[in-house]
Amino acid sequence: MSVDMAVKVLSDSVGKVVLIRMKGGKTIRGILKGYDQHMNLLLENSQELLENNNINDLGTIIVRGDNVVIISPPA
Repeated sequence: MSVDMAVKVLSDSVGKVVLIRMKGGKTIRGILKGYDQHMNLLLENSQELLENNNINDLGTIIVRGDNVVIISPPA
């Protein structure tokens, strides 16, 4: 996927729930409120999805782009 396509997907996902897979295997879900050129992400109402269907509420967070492996846009 080209950089332009990735930016378009991020732009279209602002204000919607996205699923983030991070280095180390953590998965976070939240409302994408913004991003920058380094793919740092601002998420609101975020939750860490744990094993056994447990959820850890995180609130508003910034995810450093270097730690992002996959961003799944809304369906």
